[in-house]
Amino acid sequence: MSLSSSPTAQAQDSVLTFERVGFGYPGRAIISDISFEVRRGELLALMGGSGVGKTTLLRLIAGLLSPGIGSIRAFGEPVDARRQDRLYAQRKRMGLLFQFGALFTDLSCLDNVAFPLREHSGLPEDLIRDIALLKLEAVGLRGAADLMPSQISGGMARRVALARAIALDPELILYDEPFAGLDPISLGVTARLIQRLNRALGASAIIVTHDIQETFAIADRVIVLAPTPVGAEIRASGTPKDLMASEDPYVQQFLHGHEHGPVSFHHPAAPLADLFGGA
Repeated sequence: MSLSSSPTAQAQDSVLTFERVGFGYPGRAIISDISFEVRRGELLALMGGSGVGKTTLLRLIAGLLSPGIGSIRAFGEPVDARRQDRLYAQRKRMGLLFQFGALFTDLSCLDNVAFPLREHSGLPEDLIRDIALLKLEAVGLRGAADLMPSQISGGMARRVALARAIALDPELILYDEPFAGLDPISLGVTARLIQRLNRALGASAIIVTHDIQETFAIADRVIVLAPTPVGAEIRASGTPKDLMASEDPYVQQFLHGHEHGPVSFHHPAAPLADLFGGA
């Protein structure tokens, strides 16, 4: 057996592992029996209908939530909110692009990018400024360093947020709906920028998104989640080409937006005739 195919080598190549993870709130199951891994340098997309639990998975990865069953490992160590010292160390190795950017409105673009460096790096201020400018240069916005978030467009704000997410050169970057609300030009620019930065940093990435065309153009692998009575489960996993060739009715309905399929247009209800008394 070659070293690259040994279990030890595979474990070292894995940045994140979910093992039969389940999570829910009292009276409401969210996800059930979720297992997958993310390898170094891989760009993985998590897709599925609204409310299926995609953002919940990101919160579990960051240790903001704890699984009801199963286990999660990041960088070879369990993600455990009870071990805050280890959890904080793991978070420093992650970057997060919040939905809609979530920039600090009272800080300039440069200060938004510098924020994680000031909080976690211990570097001198002149070096922090230089690094922040380099990160803004990487997203094409060094010239907007002194502008406030209210002075830039939504697409530019998303790129500033991306520069902030990579400020500490993370090994794993989490993107929560990075394309939401963007015009077609900004969407395409952001997608290609994510791909280029991922390759330049040698980082792994998880993208939670509904945007199929742009995501399929940059993702190495895609996981599709589907709802079940016991919580969302993985319905399909593979390359974008694999999923486009899938014959699974749910996958086809999701990818092509068909009205008719496993996801019904009508919420379950009594027959309409009963509402008016029937015959």
